[in-house]
Amino acid sequence: MKKLEGKIALITGGSSGIGLATAQRFVAEGAYVFITGRRQEELDEAVKLIGQQVTGVQGDVTNLADLDRLYEQVRQQKGHLDIVFANAGGSGGMVPLGAITEEHFDKVFNSNVKGMLFTVQKALPLLRDGSSIILMASTTGSKGAAAFSVYSASKAAVRSFARTWTMDLQARKIRVNALSPGPTETAATTRMGSTPEQKQFIQDYIVSSIPMGRMGQPEETAKAAVFLASDDSSFITGIELFVDGGTAQI
Repeated sequence: MKKLEGKIALITGGSSGIGLATAQRFVAEGAYVFITGRRQEELDEAVKLIGQQVTGVQGDVTNLADLDRLYEQVRQQKGHLDIVFANAGGSGGMVPLGAITEEHFDKVFNSNVKGMLFTVQKALPLLRDGSSIILMASTTGSKGAAAFSVYSASKAAVRSFARTWTMDLQARKIRVNALSPGPTETAATTRMGSTPEQKQFIQDYIVSSIPMGRMGQPEETAKAAVFLASDDSSFITGIELFVDGGTAQI
């Protein structure tokens, strides 16, 4: 039997990168998946790529009206959820202390903290008891990284959410876990740098910090998400699962 047979899942930020890879893996494991994304064209392409057992809903997790519209569609179409992967977020770029603006702070915390909080809170009426919530964290929440203090702080908040929401939801037996990828090869990472030489330098620098000597693939994090979503992790809650090639461990 497939690991997610008959489950209804939501993945925010599911139109690219780790979110898209996870949506594909969830469907392969038997789930029906709702994915969100801000850009309609990219979302439509993701739905076409996944091919079956999927609905795309355009929206921004920082917009509470968009979340309400999303959950109304889930309610009308399927009636409930078994899995929420709150994956949407963004780094806002590298900004060192001394140059941080209010706009930068608000952009990062609105996406990674406010957006995640209300994604989960507004899902609660649809979530069945015993469901699984997965929060997208990051190794940067545990390690120091120059010019990344706002992003790192937002991901540390995500780790805290996994702990506190585990306690808030214990009576409903809803499990809440954080998933923390290390450097992962996605479209966002390949865009870093303005020249081929800069891109190669950045890639080499990133890889030099990873004990396994390579960047992760979105599919590797997706496999970990399946584990946290499935009954294979039935006695696991409140943890931070690193998929980082040892980056935050050594």
